[in-house]
Amino acid sequence: MGAISLRNVEKTYAPGTKTAVKVIHGVNAEIASGEFVVIVGPSGCGKSTLLRMVAGLEEITGGEIDIGGRVVNQLEPSERDIAMVFQNYALYPHMSVYDNMAYGLKIKKVPKGEIDERVAKAAKILQLSQLLDRKPRQLSGGQRQRVAMGRAIVRQPAVFLFDEPLSNLDAKLRAQTRLEIQKLHGELGITSLFVTHDQVEAMTLGQRLMVMNGGRIEQIGTPEDVYGKPATTFVAGFIGSPPMNLIKGEADGSRFTVGGQTLQLPQSAPRKGPLMLGARPEHVEIDPQGLWSMTVDVQEMLGAERLVYGHVGREPFTLRVDGTLAPPKSGEVLRLAVAPEHVHWFDATTGARV
Repeated sequence: MGAISLRNVEKTYAPGTKTAVKVIHGVNAEIASGEFVVIVGPSGCGKSTLLRMVAGLEEITGGEIDIGGRVVNQLEPSERDIAMVFQNYALYPHMSVYDNMAYGLKIKKVPKGEIDERVAKAAKILQLSQLLDRKPRQLSGGQRQRVAMGRAIVRQPAVFLFDEPLSNLDAKLRAQTRLEIQKLHGELGITSLFVTHDQVEAMTLGQRLMVMNGGRIEQIGTPEDVYGKPATTFVAGFIGSPPMNLIKGEADGSRFTVGGQTLQLPQSAPRKGPLMLGARPEHVEIDPQGLWSMTVDVQEMLGAERLVYGHVGREPFTLRVDGTLAPPKSGEVLRLAVAPEHVHWFDATTGARV
C-alpha cells in the first residue's frame, strides 16, 4: 500500500532564469511497502529537499513521485496519505498531549470514540499514557518528540516521513529514541523515509540507506553493503567513524607506491596505474611482520578503544586499536597488516569503486 517510487526526480530553483540552481539531479529509487529507508548525507546535499518533495511541501521540477500506486506530483500534502515528523516538534503549546495528538483527527471529523481509541493505542506504544493531560512545556525533549510521533501514528498514514527528528535531543535521549523508532516500525510496519546527516543513526535505523551527495544518489543498499562495499570514495569517507583511510598512489601488481613509499600488497591490485586504496581503521592491525609501515603522529584515548593518527608515506592514516594496549609514541614506526578482503580500490579520478 505505501510503496514509494521516485522516477528521475529533479528540483531546480528559479528555472528558466539566469539564477537557476539545480539541487536535485534525476533521483531514481524504489522503496518497498513497509520498508524503512534512511536518506543520509552531509548538510546541503538535498536530502531534506527530496523528503519535502515526497511530502508535497516542495514542487518538483521534473520526474514523477508515486506513492501507493498513485502519481502524486499534483496532489496537496493532505491528499498524499503521509504523516511527517519534523526536527522541531511543532506542538501546540496551549493544548494537552491528548489534544495535540487528536487535533488532526478532529479536523477530519473522525468520531470521538475512534479518536480516543487511536490516541490511547499510540500513547501506549510510545509510553505516553500517563502524560496525556500535560502541556508540552511540562515535558522533556524526548517526550515532546514522542508526542510528535504519536500525532503522526494516530493518522494511520501509508507513509511516515521523518526530517532529522532527533537532532534537538542530547546524545543519551537520541540513542533511546532511536530504539523507540525501531520498535515502532516493527509494530506498525509502515513505509518510512528518515532523513539524517548522522551516519550512526543511518546505520542503526535503516533497512536500506540512500547516500546522497550534491543532489545525487551515490549508493543505495543495506547498511552492511554500504559499509562493506562502498560504491565511491565519498561513501567510503562518509560512512564509518572514523572514516575509511583513502590513500592515492600508483599500483603495479602487488606493489603500491604512495608518497615515495612502496607498500607490498596482500593481493595484487585490480589494475596498473593511479588508484585510490581504501582500508578501514578497524580492519588494519599492528603486526611486527606486517607489510606496511606507519609513522605515529598523535593518539586519542576513547575508553575501550584508542585512535592512532599517523601517516603512510605522506598520506594521513588512522588506526582503531584496543584501548587496553600500551599507547604508541609520537614518531614511532608501526608495522601494519590488513587482510586482502579488507582492501578497497577506487578510481583515482572518478572515485568510483574498481
